Amino acid sequence: MEALLTQFSFLSDQALQDKNFDPSTIEDLMKLFEIESYKAWAAAELEQEREVEEAEADMEEAEEYLDSVMESAMDEFRRFEEELETMSKAEMESLVQTAERARKMGNLMEKGASIASKKYIEAALNSATASMKSAWKGLSSGKVHPS
Repeated sequence: MEALLTQFSFLSDQALQDKNFDPSTIEDLMKLFEIESYKAWAAAELEQEREVEEAEADMEEAEEYLDSVMESAMDEFRRFEEELETMSKAEMESLVQTAERARKMGNLMEKGASIASKKYIEAALNSATASMKSAWKGLSSGKVHPS
């Protein structure tokens, strides 16, 4: 392009100085300018297309990386969720077993208390019966108990 500008400058000077100058030479030079402009435009367009393709490739690579990272994060979340669920189930089963043992212990204590209260009632009845027998003996023998 610089060579064309230099040529144009030379031809312009020649046109001003030479009365027999042929204007078609400048027209030929203008056609060369046009061709050079189209070449530059085509090169710029080609460069732009190359940059677009490169940007699309980079974008695709970034999307693949993002997908990979997201999948990895989801896998880690699933493993964490499964681990947490396993721990929760184990803790729940432990609590259920503890509650079941406490229920059985309560039932045994209830039975023990029931048996103890029956024994206490039986002992109280035996004591009352013995006291009544003693009192009847005392009445029938004529002796009165001092209390």
